[in-house]
Amino acid sequence: MVKRVRGSRTGRPIMVLLDLLGRRWTLRIVWELREEPRRFRELQDAIGASPTIINTRLAELREAKLVLLDEAAGYRLTTLGEELLRLFLPLHVWSEKWAKAI
Repeated sequence: MVKRVRGSRTGRPIMVLLDLLGRRWTLRIVWELREEPRRFRELQDAIGASPTIINTRLAELREAKLVLLDEAAGYRLTTLGEELLRLFLPLHVWSEKWAKAI
């Protein structure tokens, strides 16, 4: 049985990931973590979102096992998070271009 994930409309794993990565601030956080771990304050400075938004999105990413909190280095992507970012970015870029064309 597949565990339903809080905040998902369907509870299906792939839809959960698309729900998470489709959110603007979530994708920005994942993008900032793509090369190296970052502390909370560094993420906040780089993204420009409120601490509440960043905390909420990081909690969702941690629950989905896409981000880990390393006490020494800060937040970092898991292997799954890195792979999903690699696969998701072309779709995101295409959808942004398509949305602007309409």
